[in-house]
Amino acid sequence: MKTLRELYKIGKGPSSSHTMGPERACKVFKEKTKDANFYKAILYKSLARTGKGHGTDRVIVQTFEPVKTEVVFNYDTPEDVTHPNTMDLIAYKDGVELLRTRVESVGGGNIKIDGELALSTPSMYPENSFAEINQFCKWRRLSLVEYVEMNEGVEIWDFLIDVWQHMKQSIIEGIRNTGTLPGGLHVERKAQILYNSINDDDTDVMHELKMVSAYAYAVAEQNADNGTIVTAPTCGASGVVPAVLMYFQKKYDLDDRRIAEALAVGGIFGNLIRRNASISGAECGCQAEIGTATSMAAAAACELMGYSIDECEYAAEIAMEHSLGLTCDPIRGLVQIPCIERNAVAATRALDACHLSHILVGTRNISFDMVVRTMYETGINMSQAFRETSEGGLAKYYSRNKRDK
Repeated sequence: MKTLRELYKIGKGPSSSHTMGPERACKVFKEKTKDANFYKAILYKSLARTGKGHGTDRVIVQTFEPVKTEVVFNYDTPEDVTHPNTMDLIAYKDGVELLRTRVESVGGGNIKIDGELALSTPSMYPENSFAEINQFCKWRRLSLVEYVEMNEGVEIWDFLIDVWQHMKQSIIEGIRNTGTLPGGLHVERKAQILYNSINDDDTDVMHELKMVSAYAYAVAEQNADNGTIVTAPTCGASGVVPAVLMYFQKKYDLDDRRIAEALAVGGIFGNLIRRNASISGAECGCQAEIGTATSMAAAAACELMGYSIDECEYAAEIAMEHSLGLTCDPIRGLVQIPCIERNAVAATRALDACHLSHILVGTRNISFDMVVRTMYETGINMSQAFRETSEGGLAKYYSRNKRDK
């Protein structure tokens, strides 16, 4: 399993697969082709069908500047294209092809170039399932926080505290900003509305809902507006974990180191899903993005509550189990509807999973590893129309409704 540094990435929205991944690939390719005076990028499958809405073409052109670049949206997928987020990068010098490379954007800003992991670190954790991690920790009498430090080193805390600073900043900016998001859907920012609706007369349940939702909306709206966020595990699901952690920090007056420890615990579950299944909406639907984020947030919340390893696992399992089958059907390819609202709903669901795990931990029948395998099987068998192509679900019916009007 990889380092947590491969999971939590600080960058610009709105999509880790469609903007951060292609940007990363183009930087690598540009470094290899310094003599090129023209570039062409050919986008396939999900990259082609939702690339306009996600800004894929914009980020490619910007990355290759000042060299002129052509971006081609190819809707007729060649037989040799297997991953839904695939593109070909071609460099030319005076009309002569210098280099051609195929790239897959596999989720969370991670890429594969010609079938090999690019810009990736070696595996840092010997264990590759939660069953193995659980067994090892109990044998060594380690907490999950101690397990992360043992594998990553003490310097991981500085990294995770920095990650948390960026998450907090995205919440602050998201609540402060108002207006309408770009892209033509005329979606109004709602984080400030939610935050300002909090008052002393609220019940505890309503106070929690408003606060957690405001934080989740804030980050998701920043992401939709091309702001700086942290992948957790992706851009589209970036509001879930920060919302839960900010709520806990405010409620219990926790210091940043304690939040970093919760990020570490949540990151274990995110990294396991990334390794053993997928965190890409184009590959497995939104269950891979929001489902993973909900699992991460639920486990992180358990850590902050002082719950056991088994309770952390159970919370992460509940969160994913009840995200199974969640489709990715962004309207017009924008990370706005249903994505922003979904971050808030998922954040509240993570808290529910945390509390349920504490009450029912001795009764469970499903392991985290089992539900991860189930999510992956569900995702790869899901219709392509519901895997970030904007061809089905809300995206289809919204477009039809607009035509009817």
